Amino acid sequence: MKIFKKINLNPTNINLYITAVTHSSFTNENPNYPDYERLEFLGDAVLEIIISEYLYKERKLEEGIMTRMRASYVCEEACATYAKELGLEQDIKIGSGETINQTILADVFEAFVAAIYLDQGFEFTKKFVLDIIIKYIEKNVDFLHDYKSTLQELVQTVKKSVVYEVIDEKGPSHNKTFTSIVKIDGIIMGTGTAGSKKASEQEAARDALSKQAKIK
Repeated sequence: MKIFKKINLNPTNINLYITAVTHSSFTNENPNYPDYERLEFLGDAVLEIIISEYLYKERKLEEGIMTRMRASYVCEEACATYAKELGLEQDIKIGSGETINQTILADVFEAFVAAIYLDQGFEFTKKFVLDIIIKYIEKNVDFLHDYKSTLQELVQTVKKSVVYEVIDEKGPSHNKTFTSIVKIDGIIMGTGTAGSKKASEQEAARDALSKQAKIK
């Protein structure tokens, strides 16, 4: 994997990293390859403790502010952004007919963090995570955009109705992917896919906002 050279990592257990980039759709077609879901579970927790410790020690902020910042920098959009920065999409294994979306990118980043943690230990993992994330914190990048509120405010000025609908659900109950549409005055203006209904609606709203000229 090209990423090893990029982050100066000499893996001890290469199988951990292969698992970290293997989607369940690939496992269904190739049963000898376990998928990343268990690693993703662990990686989410490791990410949270690293960011929590950093904010507590370095930022001296109130609890409520730290909570929102942590949520921003470990959310799906944030983790997908980190995965793209690392080029992880080049190594992701998916089944035929599956496409790599934001949810898969985010899941793989979390699983990859878990693989590093199990293979290299906490201190190496902390440096790896903070090397990626601190620059986003310093630039005050906010990954928790409220596109739905922005769209609602825009539409209210022209007195049009906004309705969201979930049109598709995929995957097992513990790892579903949802696709939603947003209709403005009955016309589909945006589509979004994410790991929760709320997040898919936000993605649909973001898609609609990219077409503002048609909304007005």
